[in-house]
Amino acid sequence: MTRSALDGEDPDRLYTVTGGRSSADDIDLDLVTLIVRESLPSAGMQSEHVRILEIAARPTSVVELSSYLALPVSVIKILLADLLATGKVSARHPSSAQAAGRTSDSEFLKKVLVGLRNL
Repeated sequence: MTRSALDGEDPDRLYTVTGGRSSADDIDLDLVTLIVRESLPSAGMQSEHVRILEIAARPTSVVELSSYLALPVSVIKILLADLLATGKVSARHPSSAQAAGRTSDSEFLKKVLVGLRNL
């Protein structure tokens, strides 16, 4: 039997990191939502928030943040809810660029097909 990543995690630490919250119901983030830093860390911030802001200097997905911080995705979502509420980060789904009209799915697939043929 293999051990899960949380087997060695202290539940008290997770409780402390999230301030006792078990979910971030007010935000809708999925695993591929990109998080981008909007401001630098400030003095007195929670260390996990500071680390997220450091990593999110470039667009980073929720699942990547979970991996970098070695925390469950549910905990990352709670931390991101705090940062979103204060305007320290912004969130955007990768498909929002297509929704804005940059390129349609069929145009994108044609470009991929041309690229594959050129290989």
